[in-house]
Amino acid sequence: MHVSFLKRIGLLMSLNDPQWGRGSQDNDQGGKKSPDSPPDLEQVWKDLNQKINRLLGKTGGSGGDNNGYRPDSAGAKTGLGVLFAIFIFVWLVSGVFIVQEGQTAVVTTFGKYSHSTVAGINWRWPYPLQAHEIVNVSQVRTVEVGYRSNVKNKQANESLMLTDDENIVDIQFAVQYKLKSAAEWLYSNREPEEMVRQVAETSVREIVGKSKMDFVLYEGREKVALDVAAAMQQILDRYKAGVQITNVTMQGVQPPEQVQASFDDAVKAGQDKERQKNEGQAYANDVIPRARGEASRILQEADAYKSRIVANAEGNVARFKQVLNEYQKAPAVTRDRMYLETMQQIFSNTSKLMLDSKGNGNMIYLPLDKLISPVDSTILKSSSSATVSPQVNVPQTESIPTVEMRYSKDGRSREGRDSRERESR
Repeated sequence: MHVSFLKRIGLLMSLNDPQWGRGSQDNDQGGKKSPDSPPDLEQVWKDLNQKINRLLGKTGGSGGDNNGYRPDSAGAKTGLGVLFAIFIFVWLVSGVFIVQEGQTAVVTTFGKYSHSTVAGINWRWPYPLQAHEIVNVSQVRTVEVGYRSNVKNKQANESLMLTDDENIVDIQFAVQYKLKSAAEWLYSNREPEEMVRQVAETSVREIVGKSKMDFVLYEGREKVALDVAAAMQQILDRYKAGVQITNVTMQGVQPPEQVQASFDDAVKAGQDKERQKNEGQAYANDVIPRARGEASRILQEADAYKSRIVANAEGNVARFKQVLNEYQKAPAVTRDRMYLETMQQIFSNTSKLMLDSKGNGNMIYLPLDKLISPVDSTILKSSSSATVSPQVNVPQTESIPTVEMRYSKDGRSREGRDSRERESR
């Protein structure tokens, strides 16, 4: 069988050789083969067949017929040993494999996990003893929840979720992760990518179900993403999925499309409310400090008035006590001094008219210009300010009725003398 197979190979090679048949022509023409001509293919074929037959323990019969042969047991054993060694070598070499940087190979023995290899040239027992599978552990993988490839391509069965205040929100987000254990990724769970998607959907439904709608839509989006990543990592570690969550990105968080218009109106009303509150707060911040400042000023003025009145009263009391002490020492002198001081104050603020009651003159001179001039000025002032606002006319000191004093020749008044006489009695 081997000989016939090799004959077929030689025949094909001879048919593809462009120099086929030229050797016999050269022999026929010159009777002698030139040194530059190729060797005779038929002779080469015969030599090759003889070597193979000797290797397999066969010897050719008479006339070059292969039907009769004599077996050689030593040659047959040697040939089979060589072929077996070549087969073993090729079989062992088939266990060599190369792992690229950022990848790892998982080796199994009879289908059971054996070990993992690092990057570089590695070797395992060839099939069927061992097998390997190369996994890229440095690649950042992405799973999408609520949409596929584009936010507009929504998956309503994944994106619609119920909040704690019994509202529905539409959430689309993406989860990025890496593999931290290739063996767990391959053999711990069936369909690991689908498992990661289901874990992400479960985690986000749990987090959203414990939160208010406004918190999820506005101020709590980043916190929701962080909570989802933490919840996913806990579940995946419990499942031994060999996955490390790197990032959770919220692509879209909004109310359902059916109520989007009404929700926008409610949001606008809430914004108007906040704007009006801010305006009211700004007005209060402007008015209240000024009112407080005015109240503080009034309180300070009242305190100042109180202090002034109290100080004046205390001064008057002290002065009265001093006068009392002096009066107790010399009542007559103190009384005359007080009387003179009082009259001095009165006369300094009034218009005076002196009359000599004992004289014989009949003409009395009255300073009418001084008496009338203050009255005229008061009338002019009141007429000029009548168009503005009514005012109360306070009489001037000159308009106070004059006091007529009659003195005796000794310079003392009759009333003062009578009072001193009464006190002396």
